[in-house]
Amino acid sequence: MDGSDMYIPTFQDVKDAHERIRPYIHRTPVLTSSYLNGLAGCEMFFKCENFQKAGAFKVRGASNAVFGLSDEQATRGVATHSSGNHALSLSYAAGRRGIPCHVVMPRTAPQAKKDAVRGYGGIITECEPSTSSREEVFAKVQAETGADFVHPYNDPRVIAGQGTCSREFMEQMEDHGGAVDMMVAPIGGGGMISGTCLTLSTIAPDVKIIAAEPEQADDAARSFRAGHIIADDAPDTVADGLKVPLKELTWHFVSNHVTDILTASEQEIIDAMRLTWQRMKIVMEPSCAVPLAVILKNKDVFAGKRVGVVITGGNVDLGKLPWMQN
Repeated sequence: MDGSDMYIPTFQDVKDAHERIRPYIHRTPVLTSSYLNGLAGCEMFFKCENFQKAGAFKVRGASNAVFGLSDEQATRGVATHSSGNHALSLSYAAGRRGIPCHVVMPRTAPQAKKDAVRGYGGIITECEPSTSSREEVFAKVQAETGADFVHPYNDPRVIAGQGTCSREFMEQMEDHGGAVDMMVAPIGGGGMISGTCLTLSTIAPDVKIIAAEPEQADDAARSFRAGHIIADDAPDTVADGLKVPLKELTWHFVSNHVTDILTASEQEIIDAMRLTWQRMKIVMEPSCAVPLAVILKNKDVFAGKRVGVVITGGNVDLGKLPWMQN
């Protein structure tokens, strides 16, 4: 399927998704930190999807895909390839519907995420840590099972589900003094950013959308500057959830609605993650620290603004925290 024949979801799809998935997700809190605001020179509002079911925002898109299947489709189950959070989110949703979930995961994926997938009933097949190996192994698994492919992000059902996060956030901001000037979220494959673009371009078109990316996996930033998708096969970064490239559908939203893509170094990401743990007392994974890292690195861009920040997940291997490796 290429971009030309792929359905582009609408805001109505986001609203439908929200109704469909409401019984299976948390309405996660919006938290603030006066200390971090002082450090950054702006007012930040953190949408805490680390408190979400299955520990990540991806349960929104996964649940929308699973519960949107017909009974006939559902009998064959679902399948995907994922380094972690989409895998365990899809396993969670499939378990709630009582259908099988087949997952192709890199052998290097965090053990905590593999354990969580199995805990939710997901069936794992391992591959090498590259996009080419992932897609090759997945093709075999799907051929053997006939399961419905739920792509981690290049899927209109998934993007509509992720769009419910910023819809909720904007509703919650009514209790925090109204709208924000900017919204910052991490970018890997672009599912969360695409959902954010889809929702905000409809209900809050004046909000600038900034994507945050690791310097060592900056293919989205390079794509953004080049005007076409540039894909890296196997980038190496502590932000393990952001190693995948953009695809046709997410590129549609990124190229049309994102204001800028900013990057942070490995050390800046680790420092921002540790700072959030220390000051906000919340568990978040390295991928989620990239937005705060780019805000602290580019204070002039955010100075005096009201900034929404999506903390995308909290599935961390507690035995291998990145500041322990240094």
